[in-house]
Amino acid sequence: MLVKIRTEAEIFMRRNLGIILALLILCIIMSVNPITRNTFLTERNVFNVLRQISSNLYLACGMTMVIILGGIDLSVGSIIALSGCISAGCVVRYNMPIGAAIVVGILVGLCIGMFNGLVISKTTIPPFIVTLATMNIAKGFAYVYTGGSPVRVVTREWQFLGAGHIGIVPTPVVILVIVLIVTGLIMNSTKIGRHIYAVGGNMQAAAFSGINVAKTKFLVHAYSGIMAGLAGVVLASRMYSGQPTAGDGAEMDAIAAVVVGGTSMSGGTGTIGGTIIGALIIGVLNNGLNLLNVNSFWQFVVKGSVILLAVFVDYLKNKNSKQ
Repeated sequence: MLVKIRTEAEIFMRRNLGIILALLILCIIMSVNPITRNTFLTERNVFNVLRQISSNLYLACGMTMVIILGGIDLSVGSIIALSGCISAGCVVRYNMPIGAAIVVGILVGLCIGMFNGLVISKTTIPPFIVTLATMNIAKGFAYVYTGGSPVRVVTREWQFLGAGHIGIVPTPVVILVIVLIVTGLIMNSTKIGRHIYAVGGNMQAAAFSGINVAKTKFLVHAYSGIMAGLAGVVLASRMYSGQPTAGDGAEMDAIAAVVVGGTSMSGGTGTIGGTIIGALIIGVLNNGLNLLNVNSFWQFVVKGSVILLAVFVDYLKNKNSKQ
């Protein structure tokens, strides 16, 4: 057992050595920089970074599966807005218990994910187009439901999910650990996980080998919807309100974490471990730029450059593997 764990750890290190070194270098730069060295490695800032990347990693877990499958899901940011608004509305407008409201919010994400999966698996419409459409539909419903105004919830029980702590650890981080374990088990220890890699690697070969391609696509997009619904509820709890503007651009951060983590946009390869490191790089980069008081406009330029670099590295890897 120990030998197996050691072997898997060595394989993981070799596969992700580049991004691990990038993360370490980024942390070292922030630790020695005169402006950030007194704040970057403090307990408060470390937990703040982990809390901030939690929502992104919820999305990235589902997005990793979708991209390994060879697809894309642009709807997750809008699902965050809709699920958060409806969940908050269940508490304020309909006096539902907090637990039931949370479940409703996650179910909203599941329903949209199932719709995405149904259309993508039963038609030849590209996932980009399907999820682009549902992105706009979900965002529109969020504005219709709220009238463009936040749905405020000020009870302490509601705030616990996104802004509370279990011991010294923020609640979203505890939830994140559970999500990562579940996602890792699905990808590495289940039949559906093997099917995801097979379909993403070669859809026709997977179909000829007896894999139900449509079912695999449906389940993956449903899971992505669940993760987006969870992220929406947690974010609404953290902001003390459901907001129709929540989640704007969240799909880009999730895609960035997945791509930086080494998952190929052409499908078939990628790991949850790599996505975790990718999300940490994006989170540390965002936090460091904020601590350095870098203009938010330039932050978009930096993040876009990082994504482009990661995609270019993936292109070079694929090019070399074909030669």
